[in-house]
Formats: sequence, structure tokens, C-alpha cells
Amino acid sequence: MRLTSLAVIAATAGAMVLTSLAPAFAQGRRVSLIRDAEAEALIADYARPILKAAGLGGATVEIKIVNDPSFNAFVADSRHIFINAGTLMQSETPNELIGVIAHETGHLAGNHLARLREAIRKAQILSAIGMIGGAAAAVGGSSSGVPGAGRAGAAAAVGGAQMGQRSLLAYQRTEESAADRAALTYLEKTGQSARGMLDVFERLADQQLFSAMFSDPYALSHPLAAERLSQVRTVAEQSRHFGKADDPSLVARHALVRAKFVAFTGDANKTARAYPPNDTSLAAQYARAVVAWRYGDPRSAVRAVDALIEQVPSNAFFQELKGQILLESGQPRQAIEPLRRAVKLAPKAGLIRVMLGHALVASGEDGVLKEAIEHLTKGLGDDPDNGIGYRQLAIAHARTGNIALADLATAQGAFAGGDIKAAKQYAQRAQAKLKRGSPAWLRADDIVTYNPPRS
Repeated sequence: MRLTSLAVIAATAGAMVLTSLAPAFAQGRRVSLIRDAEAEALIADYARPILKAAGLGGATVEIKIVNDPSFNAFVADSRHIFINAGTLMQSETPNELIGVIAHETGHLAGNHLARLREAIRKAQILSAIGMIGGAAAAVGGSSSGVPGAGRAGAAAAVGGAQMGQRSLLAYQRTEESAADRAALTYLEKTGQSARGMLDVFERLADQQLFSAMFSDPYALSHPLAAERLSQVRTVAEQSRHFGKADDPSLVARHALVRAKFVAFTGDANKTARAYPPNDTSLAAQYARAVVAWRYGDPRSAVRAVDALIEQVPSNAFFQELKGQILLESGQPRQAIEPLRRAVKLAPKAGLIRVMLGHALVASGEDGVLKEAIEHLTKGLGDDPDNGIGYRQLAIAHARTGNIALADLATAQGAFAGGDIKAAKQYAQRAQAKLKRGSPAWLRADDIVTYNPPRS
């Protein structure tokens, strides 16, 4: 598990809980992401049938995990769904998280972001008209000498801004309800229960029971949870799949991922409360292994992971965790074998393959550099935004004497990290040493000629 960041340029939409309006439309806001091969594989398995049912099966839709403990999810463009870590940890069953994914897919399939941008534009115009009218009234009132006329005009200006905001919020509430309906359709098509959606809305409704007494429902971007619950329940309970249980294998995987996230993102006391010593489940053992590592006891952590591997030797992510503990505690040579086993068990997990390449480079042995380059190159092909992978690939190429490819890898890493200026500089250096028209030269040329889109 690693932290990274990503700029969210587009307006966001589709949060599963009530959020304030202003942050939802922040431009260029950076969010901290969590990268974890195990969680990403699980979420991809949840999403695949939903995306297919929505007609997005052939589209490149990525689901990113945001480093935020709250229960929330949103879409930021036409190809990304963002799910908070808190949503994963608070989803007690696979079906609850699948319901969240189905809802956000409804926003994508409904093209709600494009329509939201148009609604924002119209709301801004509406606000401007109201504010201009109010300002004119304020000026006219002041010059007329009528007592209080200026204050009335100022109030009208504020009212104009509120009118535009309320118009936009009403639009958003409509789209949220549409996304709920779409989610129910996708769950029905894929033969899954909507019980998880109901469970989520029931929890949200309970949380809002007190606060809703003092809130203006027309100043909220989402329908109140109790209202949504009623609408969803009517349709969900009529489905022939309503009583269908989650696949036991998904339940087991979900429990492991939740335990890992609780242990990685919370403190030791919180983890101990969630997984007390008398809990001997695999998930609890997993959480305690992570806590041992996080709190400076890598030997105990490795022993705990070895016990997990002995119970489930085919679990690639137990092998990955052992390799990561060894690599990050200064034992890269010892990390190689468990990471090789992890790659063999999960060959499509680019993150794990990149970690193996990192361990091979960090071992200091020149004899494994060819293998390192192969794993890093393939891993980056599956996971092209991995900055650590490009840095390790650059080191490996430099140690083999291929400075041109080292410069190209550095350029690609800078580009993935958003440093376009540095990326272009290194790409130009690489081009000068590469054969014109070769695949590597063309990759460098793509960076050299890149023009950032205008916001």
C-alpha cells in the first residue's frame, strides 16, 4: 500500500453522502490517493459486471481510492470513479460497496458531468442576473433617498446568488435520484441484490435524523437519505434477486481488504478495538501483521505474515506484504523471492511487478538488472502512472550504461507526476541519443510535442 496524489481538474459530481457545494467544484484540487494492488483488484472485480451492464464494458474506466476516512464517492470526469478509503472500510459487505459503484456508474453512463457543467453555467448566469438587478436596485434606492431602499437592493443581490445556487442544487438532486435508479437497473441486470444500497441509505438516514430537523433540504445537493431510502426500497424489494447473498469468496476478500485498510490508515488502538486479541480470523491476523510493521517491529510482522502464508499459500497479497516489509526495512535481497511468488500468483498486478523490479535494483546485484528492467517495463505497462517504477527503471538503465533509456524513463516519470517542464527536458536529452523513428524515440517525441490542454 502506497500513498500518491492526483490533480482533480474537472468538476466533481455524485457523492454518496451530503457534501458542501464549493469543494465539489474546486478546480485543480489535488487529492491524496492510496494505491493497493489487493484493493484495486477486488474493486475491479466488483465493478466489471456493473460497467458492462451500463454499456461501459469496453470503456477505460478506472476506480481510484482516495485517502479519506469519510464515507464518500464521486466522479471527476468521464473515465474515473473515486471512492474514499472510508467507504471501503465502512462497507460491511461486498454488496454495499457494489451499490456505491453502481450509483457512480449511473453518473458516468448518464453523462451527468457534461450536463452538470452546463447547469453550472446556467446557474452562474442566473446568479449574475439576480446580482445585477439587486445592485441596480441598491444604486437606485440610494439615489432616491428612500429609507432602506439600498439595503433592500443589497438583499436582492444576495437573493440572486442564492437563486442560482438553489437552481443548481435542485438539478443535482434530480441527477442523484437518476443515478440511484440506474444503479438498481444494473444490479438487476447482473443478478445482484440491492440490499446493500438499502443498508447504506439506512445508516445515512439514521445519521441525518437529528441534523435534518434543522437543515433546509433545498440547500442540499443530494436528496435526504430517508427520502432516497424510501425510493430505493420500493424498487429493490420487488427484485427477484433481493434475497441473494454475496459470493463467499468475495466476502472473504472484502474482509481482508477492510482489515488491511483499518490497520494501515488507523492507529494501533483503533485497530485493536476492531480486531481484539481473541479474534483469530484471517482478517484479524492480517491487521495485526500490518500494525506490527507500521509500529517498527518488522521481524514480528514477517513472522505474522509467514503464518498467514502457511494458511493460504496461494494468496499473492500475503507474499506481496512480506516482500514490501523486507524491502522497506532495508532487506531488498530477502524481498525478491516472496515478490517473485506474488508476481507468479498475480501476473497482471503492475504494482507488485514494479515492487519486484525495485527490490531487484535495490539488491545491488548487476546480474539481476536485466530481470529488473523486464519487470519494471511490464509493470509500468500495466500501471503507467507509477512514479517509483520510472525512477527504478532509470536507475537500472543507467547502471547498464544505457543513458538514453535512463533519460527517457526519467522523462516518463516526470510526466506521470505532472512536471511537464522537466519531462520535456529529459525527453529532449533522450531523443538526442536515440535512433530517429525508433519506438523509444517516438515515446520521447510524444512528451516533447505534448501541449497541456487549456482549462
